[in-house]
Amino acid sequence: MSETRGSSGGLMGWVDERFPATKMWNEHVGQYYAPKNFNFWYYFGSLALVVLVIQILSGIWLTMNYQPSADRAFESVEYIMRDVDWGWLIRYIHTTGASAFFVVVYLHMARALLYGSYQKPRELLWVFGVLIYVSLMAEAFFGYMLPWGQMSFWGAQVIISLFGAIPVIGDQLALWIRGDYVISEITLNRFFALHVIGLPLVIIGLVVAHILALHEVGSNNPDGIEIKKNKDANGNPKDGIPFHPYYTVKDTFGLIVFLIFFSIVVFYVPEFFGLFIEAPNFEPANPQVTPDHIAPVWYFTPHYAMLRAIPDSFGGVVVMGAAVAILFFLPWLDRGRVRSIRYRGLGFKVAVILFFISFVVLGYLGLQPATGLYTILARIFTAIYFGFFVFLWVYTYFGLEKTKPVPERVTMP
Repeated sequence: MSETRGSSGGLMGWVDERFPATKMWNEHVGQYYAPKNFNFWYYFGSLALVVLVIQILSGIWLTMNYQPSADRAFESVEYIMRDVDWGWLIRYIHTTGASAFFVVVYLHMARALLYGSYQKPRELLWVFGVLIYVSLMAEAFFGYMLPWGQMSFWGAQVIISLFGAIPVIGDQLALWIRGDYVISEITLNRFFALHVIGLPLVIIGLVVAHILALHEVGSNNPDGIEIKKNKDANGNPKDGIPFHPYYTVKDTFGLIVFLIFFSIVVFYVPEFFGLFIEAPNFEPANPQVTPDHIAPVWYFTPHYAMLRAIPDSFGGVVVMGAAVAILFFLPWLDRGRVRSIRYRGLGFKVAVILFFISFVVLGYLGLQPATGLYTILARIFTAIYFGFFVFLWVYTYFGLEKTKPVPERVTMP
């Protein structure tokens, strides 16, 4: 009887003989040692995972009533909002979750920049993270078209037409993406398939790879010190604590605060002043009527501003793509001797602040009409954005950075 129940006894003993449930829990949660000086910036990784779950669950429910048809897509969204029990709530959870996803991902990436979480030995961890970011952008773009409102239709029209600016293969590439000579029901169907099946599978796989890579090399910390180098007699890091229960409790507190703000948006300002759901998207798509001002959702506006800053359409596409692609090379552009901004030189601190400012300002400019002043500002801040990476390479490659001494043990706030 005891052999049937497993060596540990009970149900878990039986499961562990057939599946490494307890082993996985210990390796990745219970006995995974994380630095003991995590601060506010370390909430956003776990929050990104929570939002992913929210999006998957709410998305599954929405697909039960959504119809990916040019004739019925907009009507099915209205049906969800007006006639399905609690349909309005699920849809607003999903639309708010899309923006919340980008908020926590942007803050998560900002923390990596501040504390050098992309430097050796975490280069692959950073690459997986950027791949998640790119996949998330594609997922958001495909999902943005599904309501088949005015801004959904014309936003897709603008973005897809950009591929036509690529020499030689542009027209065929745009045709391949649309699946038709114009944006039609075929386009809507393939975007629906990619949004609900294809890209979610890719994102989940990348998230798993991201977590496995993180737990293989260990978490970084605000001091940028490798806690694995200083262990006690039991082989545990002296400056580390088990992730559970210490950080599960901490992350639970962060989750509660996040859900409070999330709920405020869902119940009181779900459109968030036109940033989360634009006013034209409450009108059905009309290929004969172009909106006065076509702008993407706020999380795409920095790249949209870079696109419009370049007079040549092909050059704009190249710059917009390079703004994302250059992130992959960050671990090799930064040759800094220390990780954390706490101990880096003044030049790095000024550069990273200007980088953050440029990204926020470009986001604002992407929401505005492409007038003369806004275009000039977009060019200036695009130059600042790319200048950060050039400066970082020159600053660290030629040893111009004067750093502060890094402590041997982590410091507590």
